[in-house]
Amino acid sequence: MTVVELSLVLLGVSILAGALGSLLGLGGGFVIVPVLTLVFHLDIRLAIGTSIVAVAATSSAGAARNVTESITNLRVATFLALATTLGAVTGALLAGVFDARFLFALFGIVLAVSGAQMIHKRRVPEVKEPIPGLETVGMHVGAAGGAASGGRMADRLALHSAYYDEAEGLDVPYLVANTGLGLALMYLAGTLSGLLGIGSGVLKVPAMDLAMHIPMKVSTATSNLLIGLTAAASAVVYFARGDIDPIIAGPVAIGVLLGATQGSKWLVGIRSDRLRVLFVGVLGVVAVQMIWKGIG
Repeated sequence: MTVVELSLVLLGVSILAGALGSLLGLGGGFVIVPVLTLVFHLDIRLAIGTSIVAVAATSSAGAARNVTESITNLRVATFLALATTLGAVTGALLAGVFDARFLFALFGIVLAVSGAQMIHKRRVPEVKEPIPGLETVGMHVGAAGGAASGGRMADRLALHSAYYDEAEGLDVPYLVANTGLGLALMYLAGTLSGLLGIGSGVLKVPAMDLAMHIPMKVSTATSNLLIGLTAAASAVVYFARGDIDPIIAGPVAIGVLLGATQGSKWLVGIRSDRLRVLFVGVLGVVAVQMIWKGIG
């Protein structure tokens, strides 16, 4: 296969990866790494370095539209950014130490666990009704269980918010909880992002959705913004180590950027329950493939 043919194939695959990555808040790396390693037999560290570039491209396209649509919670993103970027640097440094088979197996396990969390999700249903103002949301923290330390911190930082659900035609208020747990999970997510090049949306989305009680659609949109910050932090380490090849990373970044633009448009109108089903289904397929590669 010539360089031109390889570039065209990578471009096509990356468009699909970018669309799914932006739609699910995963960053595209969950498709790019398996394709480069399982189909093109690329060294996993080089695949991860390429994926880091794709992750940054996905976030740039997807996050911009989500912010303009007022789905992304910018206060939550700012609060969690420090933890996820510190984790990204940690993971990027560890990637140069671990064996390739371990990275394959870990990649698959992370996807499988994240999917299982979403299947067994148990939480008080979201209340979808018009609200007079965000101050009303803050008044209900105690009734919703937000009297814990995480809820009080969320109150002080004004993390509670609301968004307009276009698919439902309603304003959806929500209360942010468990901020301390959220920070810890974001550090872990950032570490796995730097280690595996997957954008860590597979942990960021469930962490915000399950632990912090942020609606799935808002979690996905906010994850897209955090993914770019995480990727930028770890990309410096991978570039310095020589694990980013411009010939491969170039078409991948362009393809992911094009796909992410379309995926972010789909996010606004899709129902949250359908988004969850798609999220779990994609994770399951990729998880099996990567675990088999690691133990086979």
